[in-house]
Amino acid sequence: ELAKTAKDMLSPTLVELDQTWGLDHGTWSVVKHLYPNADVPVIQLSIDYTQAPQFHFNLAAKLQQLRNKGILIIGSGNMIHNLGLVDFRNFDKDNYGFDWAIEAREIFNKNLLEYNFESLINYQKLPKAVQLAVPSPDHYLPLIYILGLHRKDEQITLFNDKFVAGSLNMTSVKIA
Repeated sequence: ELAKTAKDMLSPTLVELDQTWGLDHGTWSVVKHLYPNADVPVIQLSIDYTQAPQFHFNLAAKLQQLRNKGILIIGSGNMIHNLGLVDFRNFDKDNYGFDWAIEAREIFNKNLLEYNFESLINYQKLPKAVQLAVPSPDHYLPLIYILGLHRKDEQITLFNDKFVAGSLNMTSVKIA
């Protein structure tokens, strides 16, 4: 029922309902910590990577009604997610980030806390450090959905702002 409601909200964008797939790792790996008893209904929205970030921002805004009904929406990804450059020798080193990753985090966090969504939507125009941080959009686009769900009267809070293995960052963004 909830998936059908979301599909209707996203019209005229074509959304197909599919109950044959299990939950993606980006969904269950977060939900299992929030609700370890798995006692909440969960639906997930696949992301069309062929579409521009502005498309995703606009699509997310259509889901605002779900938040108004008290439905929690989670965008699970990483702003800094370059698996090709992971430093496995320093995987367990606390808060270890490469210089370019630290620079990218500063750019992302500054834009988030200043509500500069335009720059974050057009991340391809940001400095080279950001391009290294986002070599593909799969882990970045969930942030764009969260930005599209933001209401003007809400604050943005950052937490868990930690690096892993040089090229991954676990910063979480809360809007409320």
